[in-house]
Amino acid sequence: MRVRKAVIPAAGWGTRFLPATKAQPKEMLPLVDTPIIQYVVEEAIASGIEDILIITGRGKRAIEDHFDRSVELETVLTRGNKTDMASTVRDLGNMADIHFIRQKEQLGLGHAIYQARRHVGNEPFAVLLGDEFYTGEKPCLQQLIDMQAETGGSVIGVNEVPWSDVRRYGVIRPARLGERRYQALDLVEKPTVEEAPSNLAIIGRYVLNPGIFDILATQAPGRNCEIQLTDGLKRLSETSPIYAFDPVARRYDVGEKLGYLQATVEIALSRADVGGPFREYLESLISRERIGSQN
Repeated sequence: MRVRKAVIPAAGWGTRFLPATKAQPKEMLPLVDTPIIQYVVEEAIASGIEDILIITGRGKRAIEDHFDRSVELETVLTRGNKTDMASTVRDLGNMADIHFIRQKEQLGLGHAIYQARRHVGNEPFAVLLGDEFYTGEKPCLQQLIDMQAETGGSVIGVNEVPWSDVRRYGVIRPARLGERRYQALDLVEKPTVEEAPSNLAIIGRYVLNPGIFDILATQAPGRNCEIQLTDGLKRLSETSPIYAFDPVARRYDVGEKLGYLQATVEIALSRADVGGPFREYLESLISRERIGSQN
């Protein structure tokens, strides 16, 4: 069955970016002039997704407004002969069939995904975390969907990380199937270095069998007293194979300050409108810093 639907969890507090996220969602923080979550939605659409459910929470109304039509703003821009900008704003409301549901209590990623059960129904679906995005020749999610079409099983995205960072991720015990392809024989949520079965960390892209919903319905809280998706996937792997794919893509973890700054700089440099002048500014800044350090 073709993967048509995607779920984007976006209900977190965004505490790493306080005070900026006190009154706005972290997913709406801009990378130059485009919110983080728009990059995530664009990746889903580029991967053939037709129907997107965004899981929000209290204080996340700005996400809904961003993907809604704003006829008044379109009119103002059109009257001001800013037709290109008016078209950009209009297109946001027509990107895809986008729905929203609230996670009334933030009880973990597994709990957030469980909120999508009625919307998804009995078909495979994609999950894209709202604080990661990827660039590359082929959309990251599309690469996972292709493997799901071949295997028929759930597929999770993985990347090698430094061993010192495994405690920040879910980690798999892999059985290698080919280049960048694995079967996940076991999954461990945020292990210590001693506990980690590998340094292949689960990243924020999944294509899941709907059987995960029955498991999440009875999943006990795990680390941090939250319902962890990794724990649910571990149980799912006992009855249904779970595969892992290391996508050919540049990953931006914009849920962390350093990752956000890196993404902002790299995206700015890649832009035709500001890339050249921004590069000149950075080069002059580095030159001044070098001169200053020599004095």
